[in-house]
Amino acid sequence: MTKTAAIIGGGVIGGGWAARFLMNGWDVRIYDPDPESERKIGAVMDNARRALPGLTDVVMPDEGQMQFCKTIADAASGAAFIVEAVPERVEIKHAVYAEIEAVNTDGLIASSTSGIMPTDLQAKMTHPERLIVGHPFNPVYLLPLVELVAGQQTDPAHIETAREIYASLGMHPLHCRVEIEGFLSDRLQEALWREALWLLKDGVATAEELDAAIAYGPGLRWAQMGTMQTFHLAGGEGGMRAMLAMFGPCLKWPWTKLMDVPDLTDDFVEMVGDQCDTQSGDLGPRDLEHIRDSNLVGILRSLKANGWGAGATLIGHDAQLRQGSVLGARAADLADPSQPIVTVRRAVPLDWTDYNGHMNEAKYLQAFGDATDRFMEMIGCDAAYIATGGSYFTAETHIRHVDEALAGALIEVRTQVLMGAGKKMQLWHEMYEGDRLLATGEHFLLHVSLETRRPTDPSPAIVSNLETIAAAHAALSTPEGAGRAVGQRP
Repeated sequence: MTKTAAIIGGGVIGGGWAARFLMNGWDVRIYDPDPESERKIGAVMDNARRALPGLTDVVMPDEGQMQFCKTIADAASGAAFIVEAVPERVEIKHAVYAEIEAVNTDGLIASSTSGIMPTDLQAKMTHPERLIVGHPFNPVYLLPLVELVAGQQTDPAHIETAREIYASLGMHPLHCRVEIEGFLSDRLQEALWREALWLLKDGVATAEELDAAIAYGPGLRWAQMGTMQTFHLAGGEGGMRAMLAMFGPCLKWPWTKLMDVPDLTDDFVEMVGDQCDTQSGDLGPRDLEHIRDSNLVGILRSLKANGWGAGATLIGHDAQLRQGSVLGARAADLADPSQPIVTVRRAVPLDWTDYNGHMNEAKYLQAFGDATDRFMEMIGCDAAYIATGGSYFTAETHIRHVDEALAGALIEVRTQVLMGAGKKMQLWHEMYEGDRLLATGEHFLLHVSLETRRPTDPSPAIVSNLETIAAAHAALSTPEGAGRAVGQRP
């Protein structure tokens, strides 16, 4: 498959799709009649370049090429994947599909609709079997969920193709097996929004108070668990059965107005709008987007550390990005073992920076620790080996901070073996941004039995791999700064 995506509609969602595809190595062609579309998508791309690379622990692919097209035909011609992200009016979408089908009979067409039934979208198509719904969530470049929905005439094979493509973009494709208005997530979101509008209409709470009721409580739980698992835990040892027994009768109480909606009069709309403006204060849209993205990166990276929920999706994406690169190689795969080995290649994430705006001391140590872990994997001390009862423990570390690194900087750690024999391993790491040296790290490690917590010999395979690389690196010059003490003069 040629990795060319057409984006028809360059609003918030279309721009987010453009960023998601482009930053995962796809060429992207965009059509939007708005004369400001290039500027608006440029702002989305700025946000994505600032935030998305920080979700991965390896470097992302080189960006594809982005082209703004004057017609739908120019954008869609020859594209393998076509994203429709135009306004939620069926007649507009039908007209767009007709223009796409006039020039492209092979590409998969994915509508970003929030709730229109795909069967209705297919109604006037010549090739309806290749249309699916791929409903994303804003910001598309960060949030991994995409709902896949087939219409009555959709070829099931296209759902599977779409699932593979979205997964390759670091997303979590959720197949909504039953075609239903609003799909799954929007139906749940709208129930909450509908109740919030009534609470505003009845003067029970302000917009800011309602958001606080979610952001400081259930919203934090929902970031890792959905409604069902949250309530299952709330039932204690009895789980959901106990929860339903205790609180099921409450479902009949008049707590909600989910079957009704307040009249959206001009006065009510203005009241809600004024409260939301007051809540935002002096923060404009770009300010709020930066705050949102920084918070999302922190939450998602926390989930990633535990391999849970959306974090598991990010781990899977990292594994895809490592395939075929030196970051996934073993000792036997090294093309030139006589040179320092690249053990880390990644962007500095937003949550690695401090009050000075650059990477803080703890994260230099983390980057060098990640480099040590990667080298251990390379010589055979991986998770499977560690599970057998042996590992390396760091006995001493020395870091020199040479230059600063800012959020988004593409850093690379190159590792040299200063000593590798028996139980002992001494590594020298150098961190670069391009040709600029940022820091060095020297680590001395001992192989230890996890049962006795005492030094012990590693496996023969590890010894062989380590000694081979150590012998090759012995021809390298001793790095400047190796063996230094804190405060030692040059």
